Amino acid sequence: MALKSWLEVVSKEDFQRIHDASLKILRETGIVFHSDEAVEVFKKHGATVNGKTVYITPELVDAALKTCPRTFTWQGRNEQRSVTVGEGILVQPNVGPVYIEDMDNGRRLATIEDYANIMKLCQASPVVDLNGSIPVDPSDVAASQKYIQMMYQMLKNTDKPIIGMCVDGVQVRQTLEMVEMAIGPKGCLREKHYVGVLVNSLSPLAYAPETIETIIEYAKQNQVILLAPCIMAGVSGPISLLGTAVLQNVEILAGLVLAQLVNPGTPVVYATASTVGYMKAASYAAGSPEAMLINTPNIQMGRDFYHLPTRTMCGINHSKVLDCQAGYETMQSLMMGMMSGANIFVQCMGVLDAIMVTSYEKFVIDEELVARVKRIAKGIDTSDTALAVEAIQEVGHTGTYLTHTSTFEHFRDLWTPTIADWESYVDWKSAGEQDVVTRANKKFKQILQNAPESLLAPEADKDIRQYMQKILNN
Repeated sequence: MALKSWLEVVSKEDFQRIHDASLKILRETGIVFHSDEAVEVFKKHGATVNGKTVYITPELVDAALKTCPRTFTWQGRNEQRSVTVGEGILVQPNVGPVYIEDMDNGRRLATIEDYANIMKLCQASPVVDLNGSIPVDPSDVAASQKYIQMMYQMLKNTDKPIIGMCVDGVQVRQTLEMVEMAIGPKGCLREKHYVGVLVNSLSPLAYAPETIETIIEYAKQNQVILLAPCIMAGVSGPISLLGTAVLQNVEILAGLVLAQLVNPGTPVVYATASTVGYMKAASYAAGSPEAMLINTPNIQMGRDFYHLPTRTMCGINHSKVLDCQAGYETMQSLMMGMMSGANIFVQCMGVLDAIMVTSYEKFVIDEELVARVKRIAKGIDTSDTALAVEAIQEVGHTGTYLTHTSTFEHFRDLWTPTIADWESYVDWKSAGEQDVVTRANKKFKQILQNAPESLLAPEADKDIRQYMQKILNN
């Protein structure tokens, strides 16, 4: 059975305090929505508005929470890849790294080829459940074309559930049109949840125009919205960890209300992506244990108070290279994310240097770290058979379990590593004395070499290419 208890940073009595504090801020201070369309949506539903500042009542919050699904199916083009969000642990690609890195070529600006490569690695990965997003930001594609080029590579190289990009309304509609063309028939997006999008609030207490347009367009199409404030305590949020958790909750609730006003029932994921500031430089701190001490109370709120699927940023680290620091900061964050009960993990597939870099080798290493964490989350079998009374009595005082029937039946159930070396020193030495980075380098290259050329049907591929060319020609 799964682990018996979650990590709890605040008590259940604190849930109501955090909620009440959030409602007070929403009602009295309000949220700035830099969008006339959003302001009109709120006005239509009775909210008080002053310019672009919207004052959200407790009644609007309560009504919105009632229409949010507790769990939902996130559909893959391949039905067997579909997943249930809100149960267990799902893993998605990174979001935002500018650089790519491997031991052969070092750190460099990422290209669209690197983007496609990460899609292929995620498609092949046994621990990655969702694909897409922006695991690297291609530098060799014009800014005006990036969104359609990335969407094409996404559709070409994966049939798992996908995550799109936060762009302006026109571009959002174009990418959703491409998804629909890959799936077919027209109108299919309204039937099932095929594509999600990560949106970040403009902390403190605001939403930017592109973010709002993305929320509205995805809600209209009944697709998945992941609301994830990226607040730095002491910089864009209060220095107190609880205060930043409150601010994070406020901003999530504001985005959630907008999505539900546009289309009640839109699937929303209560996501967390905040950390503390590195106050020595007033910058981002990616390796701090305090990051999850901000996010865990929010995960608790999302899971147990609002009954929503949750997502968190875990696996982050501040190391510049694949060293011990990269390992312990990554595992610290992963373990705290799992123990907090988050349903979706992000920033845990190869990130280095405060999410500036995606490392090919670390992607492979992180697969194993995630597999370890998922195994821990499963807990242990507590059935009567698992008590092993019969086996203990049969082996008795001087026997061995190595040849016992129960061992032969279940030894393959034990977790084994995919990249770590558990052999003897002599065997390791005779095999070439390879460290984990060298082994990971070889493995990612093998995966890419064996990746299929395309997962799109030829006719759909042709139609999407023609559609892209039409966009580029305008």
